Amino acid sequence: MRTQESTIDNVTLDAVENRVRRLCRQYAERLPFHGWHHVSFVRAKAAGFAQHNGADRTVVEVAALVHDVNYLVLRNSPAAAGSGLRGEILAECGVADGVANWIDEIVDEAEMATRGRDISLEAQALSDADTLFKALPVTPVVLAHRYLRENGLSLRELADKIVGEQCDVHDEGYYFYNPEAAATYSRWAMANLQLWQCIKEAVDDPTVVELLDAVHAVDALAS
Repeated sequence: MRTQESTIDNVTLDAVENRVRRLCRQYAERLPFHGWHHVSFVRAKAAGFAQHNGADRTVVEVAALVHDVNYLVLRNSPAAAGSGLRGEILAECGVADGVANWIDEIVDEAEMATRGRDISLEAQALSDADTLFKALPVTPVVLAHRYLRENGLSLRELADKIVGEQCDVHDEGYYFYNPEAAATYSRWAMANLQLWQCIKEAVDDPTVVELLDAVHAVDALAS
């Protein structure tokens, strides 16, 4: 374990936390998946991964706090869409420009759809925390429908997204960067990806499509 570094003081860290928490509560209806429950989980896990790999823990925590503000800017958007809002939040909370730019780079670097094998330690810690949230066994059961609603996606579109973005990364051996995370959570990740691969196949079955259409019709009547 490397010597821990710290760039951001606790007052500034608390200010970012409070600002993001207020935004999540203010726009809770727009963030059923990426709300405070997601942000706080990723922040806690990212801090632990940073502690383990020697990344700058405070920078990682702030990056985790602001990593998904793009969903407040544009529905179903990449992390880069939140760059402007991220910068505003960090400036309001007293984060220096150079550090704010670094955090923005970390968020982009850690994004599942585009991340590579060799990313910074800070991006690794953030990525592992966000990836773990995706791989949790409870996520497809309790939270997947919230993702569909938040981003206006069909089940087919979400299955295509998950399989398309995550399977190659998993197969190439850097789904998790932290060795302990890989040892602990890879079984969950494999089960999750197999589930979504099965869903992807199932929604090509005409009878399953009829079933889903019938369920949606009942939901429409109920609402």
